[in-house]
Amino acid sequence: MQQGKGLVASQSLNRFTRQHPQQSKTKAHTLKLLAAAASLAIVSTSALADADDFGGRHGAQLFPGNLVISRSVYDNKSSNVTVGTVLPPGCAQTTGGCSASTGAPYDGTYPFVWNDDTYDAAFGITSKIFLDQITTTGWPINTIEVPNTTNENFSHDHLATSFSSKSELALNLSSDRKYLTFMGYVAPINAIDVSNSNTPGAVDTTNPDGQSFYRAVARVDANGRFTFTETNAYSGNNGRAAILLNGGKNPFYVTTGNAGNGANPQPNGIILGAGTQFVNEVLTSEASQTVGTPAPLASFSVTELGAKADKIGKDDNFRGLTVFNNVVYMTKGSGSNGVNTVYFVDTTGKACPNGVGVPAANAPLPSSALSYDAATLQTAGLPNNMCILAGFPTTPNKSATTTAFPFGVWFADANTLYVADEGDGYTGGTDLYTHAAAQTTAGLQKWVYNASKKTWSLAYTLQKGLNLGTPYTVRGYPQGTNPGTNLPWSPATDGLRNLTGHVYRDGSVYIWAMTSTISGNGDTGADPNKLVVVRDIVSNTNPTVAQRSQFVTLRDAGFGEVYRGVSFTPDAGFGFDPQH
Repeated sequence: MQQGKGLVASQSLNRFTRQHPQQSKTKAHTLKLLAAAASLAIVSTSALADADDFGGRHGAQLFPGNLVISRSVYDNKSSNVTVGTVLPPGCAQTTGGCSASTGAPYDGTYPFVWNDDTYDAAFGITSKIFLDQITTTGWPINTIEVPNTTNENFSHDHLATSFSSKSELALNLSSDRKYLTFMGYVAPINAIDVSNSNTPGAVDTTNPDGQSFYRAVARVDANGRFTFTETNAYSGNNGRAAILLNGGKNPFYVTTGNAGNGANPQPNGIILGAGTQFVNEVLTSEASQTVGTPAPLASFSVTELGAKADKIGKDDNFRGLTVFNNVVYMTKGSGSNGVNTVYFVDTTGKACPNGVGVPAANAPLPSSALSYDAATLQTAGLPNNMCILAGFPTTPNKSATTTAFPFGVWFADANTLYVADEGDGYTGGTDLYTHAAAQTTAGLQKWVYNASKKTWSLAYTLQKGLNLGTPYTVRGYPQGTNPGTNLPWSPATDGLRNLTGHVYRDGSVYIWAMTSTISGNGDTGADPNKLVVVRDIVSNTNPTVAQRSQFVTLRDAGFGEVYRGVSFTPDAGFGFDPQH
């Protein structure tokens, strides 16, 4: 028996109205429209029975037409860090050396623990991963707790995230829409500095973090069953997003991330394990896997634009990821190297002779790793087979006067691309709130393709309702000034990170996204953030009309929580396709 999803959506709307009576009529109208649109999809009545059960458990079912958000919760124990501990772990055995001899200034108590980041630049603590299934209007259905452990000798498959690493846990559907995928670390819970550790097969002795942990891609099906594929990629840094391309005979993952936490020149394993990777899917247990050398999928260098070469591998500091019309797209939005912009993989070799262009018609998906010459890897890096999408920024960060910070990307159709810009993350002084509020490109950017000119242009940026730079309160969170930074504790929205969307038959499109934050926290990646939604009209390009759209907050992360990724649930075989 099936029940219309509009009932759940209406319940969520009524719940929102009761809890937020002060919200404007515009916000209520947005949720009302979303509730009506949601009636186009269906959800099993067994899911409704779990609507009040948001507790984590393995094997909870995911129903078509709902959303999944990735969430992490810090295990708030003072014993996680001992004051005076010299960090990073194992630093004395590296040539990179240790942080100042005074040791960690704060114990593991949240949120003060993140002030240790001011002492140890690699600081982070692993935490559990949860996948929350919710309706499109934010009503909770159930939660899947990703297998994890607090015991290093635990022999079962497991995965963790780094709580304060804000670029992690993007969620993506596989190409056949049967699975959700994301990345993490094969590491215990409450381990320190895992996010900057080496991987076992790509050790950099100049990395001050003397530990080694595999990174892994997680795959989960609609019945909550997991597989994990380990990789030696992203040594010294983190994997951020993964998509399973399983339409052919040999399923593989396309991934994004960053590598390196040591000196220059970097070892070959670091260069090979950066950026975007080709990872063959493995269905055996973690303990039985044989993990080989990283296999890069693609690479970009600013030399394609005629600029002077940067540190090899650092131009490929990718995070956002999507696949549309057989083309792999990704973003770079942080770091001082390369260009912060939107890229695509050119499988034809003809789309962009000068580093900028648009995908060739009928370009095939990549089907193998990038070939390279090991003899020239240290001097020339990897071959370049990526392009900046025409119309997007092309000025290298080292010389750019204004810099974008793109994160998630999502296509509404072949001519409409939404880009989440997370803001510049400024925390340089007491003007952090006013600085965030003054940003003009942070938020949700809408880009439109001009087929005759073969280029994209920015139509407008949606910000209304995000309340950029307006501090908000979190129950149990400290008030006043953080003694570790001498800045106010209260977080404020700075922009958007991961996102997904749905185009409805009336031409409206809804975009769900996770907010980024600024604050006086020692690491703003540890700030409780928000899940928001906004309605737009796909065909609209008029900025004045667009300003009628307003973001609505659907969920607020609580004390010790962070939200990371958002995606629709697996739906293959059920006829639900959020692209139409």
